[in-house]
Amino acid sequence: MELSHEGPSAQPISPKEKKWRKEQVLTKGVPSVAQSIANAVVVKDGNIFFLTPPGGEVPMTPGHGFGLYYHDCRYLNGYEITVGEVHPESLAARSSEGGRAVFLLTTPDFPTPDGRRVHRETVGLKWERVIDAAQLLLHERLDIQNFSSEPVEFPVTLRFRAGFEDVFEIRGLIRELKGKLFRPKWKDKCLRFAYEGADQVFRSLTVHFEPHPDEVTGNAVVFNVKLQPNETKQIRTCLAIRESGTMKDARSVQTNIFRDLPSVTQGMKSACDEWIGHESAFRSDSPLLNRVMHRSLMDLHMLKTTIAGDEFFAAGVPWFVTLFGRDCLITSFQTLAYGTETAADTLRLLARYQGSEVNDWRDEHPGKILHELRVGELARMNKIPHTPYYGTIDATPLFIILMSRYAEWTGDITLFQDLRPHIERALEWIDRYGDVAGNGYVSYLSNTDKGLINQGWKDSGDAIVTADGRLGQPPIALVEVQGYVYMAKKSIADLYARIGEKERAARLRLEAEALRARFNRDFWIEEEGCYALALEADHRPCNVMSSGPGQALWTGIVDPDKAARTVDRLMQPDLFSGWGIRTLSAKERRYNPMGYHLGTVWPHDNSLIAAGFRRYGFDEAASRIFVGLLEAAREFEDYRLPELFTGFSRRDFGSPVRYPVACHPQAWAAGSIPFLVETSLGLVPEGFDNRLRVIRPYLPTFINDVVIRHLKVGKGSVDLRFLRKNDGSLDVQVVNVVGALVVKVEQ
Repeated sequence: MELSHEGPSAQPISPKEKKWRKEQVLTKGVPSVAQSIANAVVVKDGNIFFLTPPGGEVPMTPGHGFGLYYHDCRYLNGYEITVGEVHPESLAARSSEGGRAVFLLTTPDFPTPDGRRVHRETVGLKWERVIDAAQLLLHERLDIQNFSSEPVEFPVTLRFRAGFEDVFEIRGLIRELKGKLFRPKWKDKCLRFAYEGADQVFRSLTVHFEPHPDEVTGNAVVFNVKLQPNETKQIRTCLAIRESGTMKDARSVQTNIFRDLPSVTQGMKSACDEWIGHESAFRSDSPLLNRVMHRSLMDLHMLKTTIAGDEFFAAGVPWFVTLFGRDCLITSFQTLAYGTETAADTLRLLARYQGSEVNDWRDEHPGKILHELRVGELARMNKIPHTPYYGTIDATPLFIILMSRYAEWTGDITLFQDLRPHIERALEWIDRYGDVAGNGYVSYLSNTDKGLINQGWKDSGDAIVTADGRLGQPPIALVEVQGYVYMAKKSIADLYARIGEKERAARLRLEAEALRARFNRDFWIEEEGCYALALEADHRPCNVMSSGPGQALWTGIVDPDKAARTVDRLMQPDLFSGWGIRTLSAKERRYNPMGYHLGTVWPHDNSLIAAGFRRYGFDEAASRIFVGLLEAAREFEDYRLPELFTGFSRRDFGSPVRYPVACHPQAWAAGSIPFLVETSLGLVPEGFDNRLRVIRPYLPTFINDVVIRHLKVGKGSVDLRFLRKNDGSLDVQVVNVVGALVVKVEQ
């Protein structure tokens, strides 16, 4: 990277300039995954998000993932506050509203400039932070209060650092020397950071202050604070993000930038309340379930993002705040009972980016649904293939599954007809390009060294293993993906039949049944009473026990005579940790409870597995998973389920052990409990017939009363109440029906 200050290159470089340049070089290329973000406080609104440790600061040292992000770029990578000469100590932090966080801090002992000493806990700080995504602003208010009976005087220093790093660089996946980073400059009463990207995009971060600081030195500003007993003074800052085609536009300074924080917060809260109120409303007699459901719905709202007017759930903060095919599709599926509009937008958006050519660099084929879309500097420079990248084997059948399920909930064939050419191309991809090995199974073989080796949802490089500890050899056919293909063809056949194409529907059903027969022959491991993780090269089974067969149950591909043994095997202690089912059995040679996909517990995986248990009638086993995840959520901040947690046994540890760099919030983790509620209550939509079937509702024993309002199916909606009777079963009460909707209860 060329590091430059503003001004003619012939000017002499000062010692401070040399030191600053050296600091920038030393902090480049240090992967952030070296430090845990498990306790990060996250605020997000639209495409902007900010995560910090619980104290609200962003370390000025390298090797962390904290900071202020926008469009796959970390604008701010250091932000510290000192009172006197000390950093405040964290008392509490809260970010339950999504786009707003509040930090309560106090100070240890520190000396004042006049030689006096301020004792610990004399000075209190309340640091409020609110994102205004529409204006690309981060508003902050710092209230500083003197709790002593004597006047105090001290400097408050705010120090900033902006690196403008691409998210792939932060994660240590790619280390690229690029662009021109300008030295911070004080101009127009603002502290300004600027970067001229190698992608010809100019990015800037401008920090505004109110009141103006008493002193400015490099990247730091100083406020001399004088407080009488119990007096409070306020410092406001506003960080403005700019991304432009010209440096002039990027550097332009906004005026009248400070807004009333309560009004910004209220606008954000109103948007969230409107979305949650628009969706199916939920309450129960379980405070735990209520809190987890509320947090989940808040997180889903927080993760909503748009591209050209179409809305989707961004996969997760901080690494995956972008369009992910698989994640967006599964999250949309999980939440259809609570609203269908995001699912429709997601289908349209993914159809727009559907593969159109054979492109090995991007693992693209005609008809394939994307894996990941990136818009940052490295993507724009074509240093990574994510423009978009298509290295996912499962997004294409999941696209078809979501289309089918959306139609079942809405009873509307219009979207299917609009996207039918895309459905046709997706089906063609499954049959023509998906069967890489030519053995009748959808499998993968990566074609780019910048892409993914493994292309299922367990996509880390060491995720697919064999019983002797080897890595699986491609082409690899995953157990759950064959279920996805089966489910896709079976479900979309119903829509073809509905529009009069009965021969096409019959052919799809025959193909699905032929796949089912092959699958139950080739993947079944008799001695284990379960299915293999995958078939590797030369049709060899990876005979290891994993969570994958649970998702196969969800799809319905499992033969009924094998279901009971499969459920029993998955619920053995080597797989079921007490919190959920591990991605890999603790008995396997490559098991690692801290391995990303080698023994950890993923909430979304378990929500689909529980749905599979319910599908085959194993309600009690499904309930154990539901309870495990609910009680795990209780142990995380704000009752938020993270992307994953480690696979250590509940018997050995009284609480789930965190995975250090798990995303939170994560979309399909947030969708897990809402989906478990839907499946536990047995809600089966038949929208074309304006009918809702309620099949065998079953809830954990500590939940006795559940109400769902405004549940929309077809052209009507219904309010339902589930009340436990004396014999332990659930009575289903149809409280209110709007429109021509029939509710059929099947106990």
